[in-house]
Amino acid sequence: MKKVLIMIPAYNEAANLEKLIEELDTKVPEYDYIIINDGSRDNTENVCAQNKYNVIHLPINLGIGGGVQTGYKYAKKYDYDIAVQIDGDGQHDVAYLKDVIRPIIDEEADIVIGSRFLKKEGFQSSISRRVGINWLSGLILICTGKKIKDVTSGFRAVNKKFIAVYAEDYPTDYPEPEAIITAVMHKGKIEEVPVVMRERVSGTSSINFKKAVYYMIKVTLAILIRRICYGMWR
Repeated sequence: MKKVLIMIPAYNEAANLEKLIEELDTKVPEYDYIIINDGSRDNTENVCAQNKYNVIHLPINLGIGGGVQTGYKYAKKYDYDIAVQIDGDGQHDVAYLKDVIRPIIDEEADIVIGSRFLKKEGFQSSISRRVGINWLSGLILICTGKKIKDVTSGFRAVNKKFIAVYAEDYPTDYPEPEAIITAVMHKGKIEEVPVVMRERVSGTSSINFKKAVYYMIKVTLAILIRRICYGMWR
């Protein structure tokens, strides 16, 4: 049986964590989990302490990339076969965890992305964000020849090879699209599986309009730079 770790990066998610961990304990008790408390300013640390959750407390906010990479380092240190990233806000339905993991267990993929756009069920994000996602999807297709519909999905699983890769090399800021380029650079086989995502129950998204503009510019440039470097290394 494969040893599976669920990684939960969390920044100010005190209102959502108890329900999420309860879902994990009920639906997939055979999987381990680790919360990465990314320097939260709310009651996240106390919630984790009171419930005796498995947690790593980062002393400062590293951002989603630093939080997720911490999870990969933990997975590598404790020799997990599969690492799965889910958000701490409850948007990712843990009922789909086994669907996301299955292609790795069956050795059909190295990286699996849970996509809300394959069957177009559940929460589909805002129109403006979907425009941005389509732009990045097209850019990745041009740069790699790989069509990924939900390039910003944070619901994804990787095998042991890519636990090691991402423990050493994981993008910062808004890393999901860049991580796809990294996977291609390391000859990873990427697959998408359909999932249903939910709207955030509590709290607010960390991405406002200004950050969204920065996100698009930054990620576009990062994808192009990584692709150029990849071409030079081949």
